Amino acid sequence: MNAITLRKRPSQQRSAATMAAVLEAAAQVLEAGGLSAFNTNAVAARAGVSIGSLYQYFPGKDAVMAALIRLEAARFEAELATALEATASLPLPQAVERLVALAVASQTARPNLARILDLEERRLGLEIEVTQRSQTTVGQLTQFLAGRGVRDPQIAAGDLQNLVRGMIDGALHAEPNDLTRRIVRAAMGYLRG
Repeated sequence: MNAITLRKRPSQQRSAATMAAVLEAAAQVLEAGGLSAFNTNAVAARAGVSIGSLYQYFPGKDAVMAALIRLEAARFEAELATALEATASLPLPQAVERLVALAVASQTARPNLARILDLEERRLGLEIEVTQRSQTTVGQLTQFLAGRGVRDPQIAAGDLQNLVRGMIDGALHAEPNDLTRRIVRAAMGYLRG
C-alpha cells in the first residue's frame, strides 16, 4: 500500500465525520505548531479520536497530509466552478475581481497552512496531481476568457494563473494591504495590453 493513500474510504456518515474531524485536526496541528508538531498522535488527540480510529483510514502521517492537500484542492476547485458560473454574465473587470478575491481568500484564510501544504505537495511527490489540477483550472479560465473575446485565451489563462499565484505567494510573506485590488489591476492591465 502506498504511504499517501487511504487504507479505506468511509462508507457511513459516522466514519465520514471521523475522517473530516481528523483532517480538520491535522490542519489545526499544522497551523499551531508547524511540521515539527505534526504526527498522528497529535492529530488523533486534537480530533478527539483514538489513534486506532485514525489508522483505520490512514496508514501514517503522510497519508493524512496527502488527504488534507487533496481536500483543500477539491474545496478550491468547487468554489472556482461556482464562481465561474456566477460571474458568467458580469463585465470582465467585475468577473476578474470576484475570481481574484476567491483565490486570495483561499490562500490567505489560513496562510500558514497554505504555505505548508504547498511545500508538502512536492515532498510527497504529488506534482502530477498538482499539474493536473493546474491544467483543469487553466482549461476553465480559457473557456471563461474565450467567451469574452480575449486574444489567445489559453495562453492568457496560464499567464493569469501564474500572475495571481505569484502575487499571492509573495504576499503571504509580507501581508500587504489591498492585495485583491492590486492583483485585479495587474490582471486587467495584462488582459487589456
